[in-house]
Amino acid sequence: MSDQREPSVVSGKSFTAVAINCAAKAGEWIKTKLGNYNRLDTKYSSHDLVTEVDKGSEQLIKKLVLTHFPHHSFLGEEGVEPGPEASAQALADKSEAEYLWIVDPIDGTTNFVHGFPFFVVSIALAYKGEVIVGVVYDPMKDELFLAEKGKGAYVSGKRMQVSKEETLSSSLIATGFPADHLYALPLNLKGIQALAPQVRNLRSSGSAALHMAYVAAGRLTGFWEIGLNSWDLAAGSLLVQESGGIVTDTQGKSYHLGVRNVAASNGLMHEPFLKALAVAEATE
Repeated sequence: MSDQREPSVVSGKSFTAVAINCAAKAGEWIKTKLGNYNRLDTKYSSHDLVTEVDKGSEQLIKKLVLTHFPHHSFLGEEGVEPGPEASAQALADKSEAEYLWIVDPIDGTTNFVHGFPFFVVSIALAYKGEVIVGVVYDPMKDELFLAEKGKGAYVSGKRMQVSKEETLSSSLIATGFPADHLYALPLNLKGIQALAPQVRNLRSSGSAALHMAYVAAGRLTGFWEIGLNSWDLAAGSLLVQESGGIVTDTQGKSYHLGVRNVAASNGLMHEPFLKALAVAEATE
């Protein structure tokens, strides 16, 4: 058994080094394009934006990854047709992959388009369906959030730990406003209406990966959102878990790559957090 596992262990550091290098290079390039993109298109809805910078960032990352690991599989947002069905199918098509890189080349494209400085590069590596490396890079703040399975999580080299709030009333919670206006947005708005009076306050930066990183860093107590994709969550899920937090779906089931309705928290207030969403019928 040990002989079979040794290659994965030996190459673990290089996996992480490549993920960091890809995120840094893509982030640096994205930053140079702020306010300087040429083409803006919509995808699933008028609120689901894409530019040539998203596509260029993904190509840059994919080329670097496959240069180092040509036999690995790659799943990037811009290589998938818009819509939840296509996203689920794209992930299913890669379900047999031993090593799968899961990439959101710009999480927070709407922010990028408007020059609102909250967008990140999100890169995860899953081994047989389990995330083993997660990197979220914020180029505007030059903050790198990094986690390796079983080795903890760090921001700019400093060990991260989730916050210590034990109640909803003392919690700062984040969510988003989904592009899917028929299903996801109404549910999220029901959750917002229910939670707003119960928590210290709510925030929305417009980037799920950044929200997850902030939960890991103790800057947010929790985060939930309906209708996300594997590339929004994979890296952030490991960041939260390796910082001592909990990631489940909105019904409390364990996180896996197929989760679309997510709840992440410091763990201490996870149960009342989920209960509040359930009472509001805002979980699925």
